[in-house]
Amino acid sequence: MEIENQLNMSNEIINKNEQISFLETTLGKTINTAIDFGIRAILPEFLDEQIINLKDNLLNYGLKDGITKTIDDVIDIGKSAIGIFTGDFENVSQIQSAVETGGLIDGISSLLDTVVDKVNQKGIINYNIANTIKQGKDILLNTIESNIEEKLNEENIKIENMDRYINKWKENFNNKNFDAMEQEYIKIEEILKELIPIEKTINQAKIIQNLHNLVKNNGQNFNLNQEQLALAEKLI
Repeated sequence: MEIENQLNMSNEIINKNEQISFLETTLGKTINTAIDFGIRAILPEFLDEQIINLKDNLLNYGLKDGITKTIDDVIDIGKSAIGIFTGDFENVSQIQSAVETGGLIDGISSLLDTVVDKVNQKGIINYNIANTIKQGKDILLNTIESNIEEKLNEENIKIENMDRYINKWKENFNNKNFDAMEQEYIKIEEILKELIPIEKTINQAKIIQNLHNLVKNNGQNFNLNQEQLALAEKLI
């Protein structure tokens, strides 16, 4: 029963909130970095300290909270537009489609206008700077769009790598080659720490984790008893 409980831990379903939180954090950081680069391109005469101060003011006057809400809205709108009813993304392509159809860039564009106007009205930046940012907004938005695309492409590569490591682990498991299994297991463990929560891939990796530790704790002995074998075959 203890073995069954250990292995059945791998049947966890990826929490919807966990996926949303990951996307908020990942897209939020990507947008934040892109805004930094964009401001530098729009206002090349600004010193680093001035750019940091300007961006901090934009963030504090609604940009930070607005980005989070915009991402949330885009995710919901995008899911509906591409027909995702489960609440969870099944692959990175669906996330890319949701970002595009949900209108993330348009949302950020409107948000920037609102926040820049607010900071200008508060007297924190003058009209010329506010106008320069709004006129050069396309540069900033293009930077955001390209950075998001690059980040999601990186996530896609991670998923592909994870699938490859999992398949190699299974092959080595079937060949009863624990040393080779261990090499793939280390790769799986590393990439699992930063992988976007895609249910199918994450759950497969967790299955590998549990089965790998089962063999390891059995003294690297692949001659498992019938109960263990049945559970292993079921979960793999």
